[in-house]
Amino acid sequence: MSRLAGLFSELKNQGRKALVPYIVAGDPTQEITLPLMHELVAKGADILEIGVPFSDPMAEGPVIQLAHERALANHTSLSKTLEIVSAFRKDNQTTPVVLMGYTNPVERMGYSEFAKRATAAGVDGLLTVDLPPEEASELSAILAEAGIDNIFLLAPTSTDERIAQTAALASGYLYCVSLKGVTGAGHLDVEAVKAQMDKIRAHTDLPVTVGFGIKDGASASAVAPHCEGVVVGSALVESIAASSTDAAKLAACELIADIRKAIDSI
Repeated sequence: MSRLAGLFSELKNQGRKALVPYIVAGDPTQEITLPLMHELVAKGADILEIGVPFSDPMAEGPVIQLAHERALANHTSLSKTLEIVSAFRKDNQTTPVVLMGYTNPVERMGYSEFAKRATAAGVDGLLTVDLPPEEASELSAILAEAGIDNIFLLAPTSTDERIAQTAALASGYLYCVSLKGVTGAGHLDVEAVKAQMDKIRAHTDLPVTVGFGIKDGASASAVAPHCEGVVVGSALVESIAASSTDAAKLAACELIADIRKAIDSI
Protein backbone atom coordinates (compact mmCIF):
# COMPACT_ATOMS: atom_id res chain seq x y z
CA MET A 1 0.00 0.00 0.00
CA SER A 2 1.34 3.45 -0.93
CA ARG A 3 1.96 6.09 1.72
CA LEU A 4 -0.96 8.13 0.37
CA ALA A 5 -3.40 5.21 0.36
CA GLY A 6 -2.30 4.19 3.83
CA LEU A 7 -2.66 7.72 5.16
CA PHE A 8 -6.16 8.27 3.81
CA SER A 9 -7.25 4.88 5.11
CA GLU A 10 -5.92 5.71 8.56
CA LEU A 11 -7.54 9.15 8.58
CA LYS A 12 -10.87 7.67 7.51
CA ASN A 13 -10.74 5.19 10.37
CA GLN A 14 -10.00 8.05 12.75
CA GLY A 15 -12.74 10.30 11.33
CA ARG A 16 -10.15 12.98 10.54
CA LYS A 17 -9.32 15.11 7.50
CA ALA A 18 -5.97 15.47 5.78
CA LEU A 19 -4.17 18.78 6.11
CA VAL A 20 -1.99 19.49 3.06
CA PRO A 21 0.26 22.57 3.13
CA TYR A 22 1.93 23.75 -0.06
CA ILE A 23 5.30 25.49 -0.26
CA VAL A 24 7.67 26.11 -3.17
CA ALA A 25 11.05 24.39 -3.01
CA GLY A 26 13.81 26.96 -2.62
CA ASP A 27 11.53 29.74 -1.40
CA PRO A 28 12.48 32.03 0.25
CA THR A 29 15.85 30.18 0.31
CA GLN A 30 16.98 26.65 -0.46
CA GLU A 31 18.34 26.29 3.05
CA ILE A 32 14.98 26.91 4.76
CA THR A 33 12.93 24.45 2.69
CA LEU A 34 13.96 21.30 4.55
CA PRO A 35 13.44 22.79 8.04
CA LEU A 36 10.07 24.12 6.88
CA MET A 37 9.00 20.65 5.74
CA HIS A 38 9.81 19.17 9.13
CA GLU A 39 8.14 22.06 10.97
CA LEU A 40 4.96 21.73 8.92
CA VAL A 41 4.75 18.06 9.89
CA ALA A 42 5.34 18.98 13.53
CA LYS A 43 2.46 21.47 13.33
CA GLY A 44 0.01 18.87 12.01
CA ALA A 45 0.53 18.46 8.25
CA ASP A 46 -0.47 15.04 6.89
CA ILE A 47 0.82 15.45 3.32
CA LEU A 48 3.39 17.91 1.97
CA GLU A 49 2.84 19.43 -1.46
CA ILE A 50 6.14 20.82 -2.71
CA GLY A 51 6.04 23.19 -5.63
CA VAL A 52 8.66 22.67 -8.33
CA PRO A 53 9.85 26.14 -9.46
CA PHE A 54 8.91 27.05 -13.02
CA SER A 55 9.32 30.20 -15.10
CA ASP A 56 5.69 30.37 -16.26
CA PRO A 57 3.44 29.18 -13.39
CA MET A 58 0.23 30.11 -15.20
CA ALA A 59 -2.20 28.64 -12.66
CA GLU A 60 -0.77 30.67 -9.81
CA GLY A 61 -1.78 34.02 -8.38
CA PRO A 62 0.71 36.77 -7.54
CA VAL A 63 1.80 35.30 -4.19
CA ILE A 64 2.90 31.94 -5.56
CA GLN A 65 4.21 33.43 -8.81
CA LEU A 66 6.61 35.49 -6.71
CA ALA A 67 7.57 32.38 -4.77
CA HIS A 68 8.50 30.65 -8.03
CA GLU A 69 10.55 33.69 -9.07
CA ARG A 70 12.44 33.72 -5.77
CA ALA A 71 13.09 29.99 -5.98
CA LEU A 72 14.41 30.25 -9.53
CA ALA A 73 16.64 33.17 -8.50
CA ASN A 74 18.00 30.77 -5.86
CA HIS A 75 18.80 28.28 -8.66
CA THR A 76 16.25 25.74 -7.44
CA SER A 77 15.56 23.13 -10.11
CA LEU A 78 13.62 19.88 -10.28
CA SER A 79 16.85 18.05 -9.51
CA LYS A 80 17.45 20.22 -6.45
CA THR A 81 13.87 19.67 -5.33
CA LEU A 82 14.41 15.92 -5.47
CA GLU A 83 17.58 16.35 -3.40
CA ILE A 84 15.57 18.20 -0.74
CA VAL A 85 12.95 15.44 -0.63
CA SER A 86 15.72 12.86 -0.30
CA ALA A 87 17.15 14.80 2.65
CA PHE A 88 13.69 14.94 4.23
CA ARG A 89 13.39 11.16 3.97
CA LYS A 90 16.50 10.69 6.13
CA ASP A 91 14.40 11.70 9.16
CA ASN A 92 10.84 11.12 7.98
CA GLN A 93 9.80 7.91 6.24
CA THR A 94 6.05 8.26 6.82
CA THR A 95 4.72 11.64 5.64
CA PRO A 96 3.67 11.53 1.97
CA VAL A 97 5.38 14.07 -0.29
CA VAL A 98 3.72 15.20 -3.52
CA LEU A 99 5.51 17.32 -6.12
CA MET A 100 3.23 19.91 -7.69
CA GLY A 101 4.21 21.82 -10.78
CA TYR A 102 4.26 21.95 -14.54
CA THR A 103 5.03 19.41 -17.22
CA ASN A 104 8.05 21.05 -18.82
CA PRO A 105 10.66 20.24 -16.12
CA VAL A 106 9.51 16.61 -16.00
CA GLU A 107 9.59 16.30 -19.81
CA ARG A 108 13.06 17.82 -19.92
CA MET A 109 14.33 15.31 -17.38
CA GLY A 110 12.48 12.52 -19.19
CA TYR A 111 9.49 10.66 -17.76
CA SER A 112 11.40 7.45 -17.02
CA GLU A 113 14.39 9.27 -15.53
CA PHE A 114 12.08 11.39 -13.39
CA ALA A 115 10.24 8.31 -12.13
CA LYS A 116 13.54 6.62 -11.28
CA ARG A 117 14.94 9.61 -9.43
CA ALA A 118 11.67 10.50 -7.72
CA THR A 119 11.30 6.94 -6.41
CA ALA A 120 14.86 7.01 -5.09
CA ALA A 121 14.19 10.36 -3.37
CA GLY A 122 10.99 9.15 -1.72
CA VAL A 123 8.38 11.08 -3.71
CA ASP A 124 4.87 9.66 -3.39
CA GLY A 125 2.89 11.61 -5.95
CA LEU A 126 3.08 14.05 -8.86
CA LEU A 127 0.55 16.71 -9.77
CA THR A 128 1.25 18.38 -13.11
CA VAL A 129 -1.06 21.35 -13.32
CA ASP A 130 -0.95 21.76 -17.10
CA LEU A 131 -1.09 18.11 -18.21
CA PRO A 132 -4.63 17.19 -19.35
CA PRO A 133 -5.78 13.58 -19.06
CA GLU A 134 -5.83 13.24 -22.86
CA GLU A 135 -2.03 13.64 -22.85
CA ALA A 136 -1.22 11.90 -19.57
CA SER A 137 -1.44 8.20 -20.39
CA GLU A 138 2.30 7.72 -21.04
CA LEU A 139 3.36 9.50 -17.86
CA SER A 140 0.66 7.76 -15.83
CA ALA A 141 1.88 4.33 -16.95
CA ILE A 142 5.49 5.14 -16.09
CA LEU A 143 4.55 6.58 -12.70
CA ALA A 144 2.33 3.61 -11.91
CA GLU A 145 5.17 1.21 -12.67
CA ALA A 146 7.38 3.20 -10.27
CA GLY A 147 4.70 3.24 -7.56
CA ILE A 148 4.17 7.01 -7.77
CA ASP A 149 0.61 8.33 -7.71
CA ASN A 150 -0.49 10.60 -10.55
CA ILE A 151 -2.74 13.29 -9.09
CA PHE A 152 -5.00 15.53 -11.15
CA LEU A 153 -6.83 18.80 -10.68
CA LEU A 154 -10.57 19.09 -11.19
CA ALA A 155 -11.97 22.55 -11.86
CA PRO A 156 -15.35 23.97 -10.81
CA THR A 157 -16.28 23.85 -14.51
CA SER A 158 -15.36 20.16 -14.99
CA THR A 159 -18.17 18.24 -16.65
CA ASP A 160 -19.26 14.75 -15.64
CA GLU A 161 -17.48 13.39 -18.71
CA ARG A 162 -14.28 15.22 -17.79
CA ILE A 163 -14.45 14.06 -14.18
CA ALA A 164 -14.88 10.43 -15.25
CA GLN A 165 -12.00 10.68 -17.74
CA THR A 166 -9.70 12.25 -15.16
CA ALA A 167 -10.63 9.88 -12.35
CA ALA A 168 -9.87 6.88 -14.57
CA LEU A 169 -6.21 7.93 -14.77
CA ALA A 170 -5.76 9.35 -11.28
CA SER A 171 -4.46 7.65 -8.18
CA GLY A 172 -3.64 8.75 -4.65
CA TYR A 173 -6.24 11.50 -4.54
CA LEU A 174 -7.92 14.14 -6.66
CA TYR A 175 -7.41 17.86 -6.08
CA CYS A 176 -10.65 19.80 -6.40
CA VAL A 177 -10.17 23.49 -7.18
CA SER A 178 -12.69 25.36 -5.05
CA LEU A 179 -13.10 28.42 -7.26
CA LYS A 180 -12.54 29.78 -10.74
CA GLY A 181 -9.28 31.62 -11.30
CA VAL A 182 -5.72 31.31 -10.04
CA THR A 183 -4.40 30.33 -6.62
CA GLY A 184 -5.24 32.80 -3.89
CA ALA A 185 -8.11 34.34 -5.84
CA GLY A 186 -11.68 34.98 -4.78
CA HIS A 187 -13.75 33.77 -1.86
CA LEU A 188 -14.94 30.29 -1.07
CA ASP A 189 -18.44 29.27 -2.05
CA VAL A 190 -18.99 26.27 0.21
CA GLU A 191 -22.26 25.28 -1.43
CA ALA A 192 -20.57 25.25 -4.84
CA VAL A 193 -17.79 23.09 -3.42
CA LYS A 194 -20.36 20.68 -1.98
CA ALA A 195 -22.16 20.45 -5.32
CA GLN A 196 -18.90 19.77 -7.13
CA MET A 197 -17.95 17.11 -4.60
CA ASP A 198 -21.28 15.36 -5.20
CA LYS A 199 -20.48 15.26 -8.93
CA ILE A 200 -16.99 13.89 -8.31
CA ARG A 201 -18.17 11.18 -5.93
CA ALA A 202 -20.54 9.88 -8.60
CA HIS A 203 -17.48 8.82 -10.62
CA THR A 204 -14.78 7.76 -8.15
CA ASP A 205 -14.04 6.51 -4.67
CA LEU A 206 -10.66 8.27 -4.60
CA PRO A 207 -10.10 10.71 -1.72
CA VAL A 208 -10.58 14.34 -2.73
CA THR A 209 -8.76 17.35 -1.35
CA VAL A 210 -9.96 20.92 -1.81
CA GLY A 211 -7.66 23.88 -2.37
CA PHE A 212 -7.51 27.45 -3.74
CA GLY A 213 -9.03 29.84 -1.20
CA ILE A 214 -8.26 27.97 2.03
CA LYS A 215 -6.51 30.60 4.14
CA ASP A 216 -7.39 30.04 7.80
CA GLY A 217 -9.18 27.82 10.28
CA ALA A 218 -12.60 29.20 9.38
CA SER A 219 -12.32 28.55 5.64
CA ALA A 220 -10.74 25.14 6.20
CA SER A 221 -13.38 23.98 8.68
CA ALA A 222 -16.16 25.19 6.35
CA VAL A 223 -14.91 23.01 3.51
CA ALA A 224 -13.50 20.01 5.39
CA PRO A 225 -16.84 18.26 6.07
CA HIS A 226 -17.35 17.84 2.32
CA CYS A 227 -13.95 16.33 1.38
CA GLU A 228 -11.09 14.17 2.61
CA GLY A 229 -8.55 16.95 2.95
CA VAL A 230 -7.81 20.66 2.64
CA VAL A 231 -4.85 22.30 0.88
CA VAL A 232 -3.32 25.53 2.18
CA GLY A 233 -1.04 27.37 -0.23
CA SER A 234 -1.03 31.10 -0.82
CA ALA A 235 -1.72 32.12 2.78
CA LEU A 236 1.16 29.99 4.04
CA VAL A 237 3.59 31.03 1.30
CA GLU A 238 2.79 34.69 1.90
CA SER A 239 3.22 34.39 5.65
CA ILE A 240 6.60 32.68 5.29
CA ALA A 241 7.82 35.19 2.71
CA ALA A 242 6.86 38.13 4.93
CA SER A 243 9.02 36.81 7.79
CA SER A 244 12.44 38.42 8.05
CA THR A 245 14.39 35.65 9.82
CA ASP A 246 14.55 31.87 9.57
CA ALA A 247 13.09 31.59 13.07
CA ALA A 248 10.15 33.76 12.03
CA LYS A 249 9.68 31.73 8.84
CA LEU A 250 9.41 28.56 10.92
CA ALA A 251 7.05 30.35 13.32
CA ALA A 252 4.81 31.15 10.34
CA CYS A 253 3.97 27.44 10.29
CA GLU A 254 1.76 28.14 13.30
CA LEU A 255 -0.92 28.86 10.68
CA ILE A 256 -0.95 25.12 10.00
CA ALA A 257 -1.33 24.35 13.70
CA ASP A 258 -4.33 26.70 13.85
CA ILE A 259 -5.94 25.04 10.82
CA ARG A 260 -5.19 21.58 12.22
CA LYS A 261 -7.04 22.51 15.42
CA ALA A 262 -9.96 23.93 13.44
CA ILE A 263 -10.55 20.93 11.20
CA ASP A 264 -10.07 18.47 14.06
CA SER A 265 -12.88 20.21 15.93
CA ILE A 266 -15.57 19.80 13.25
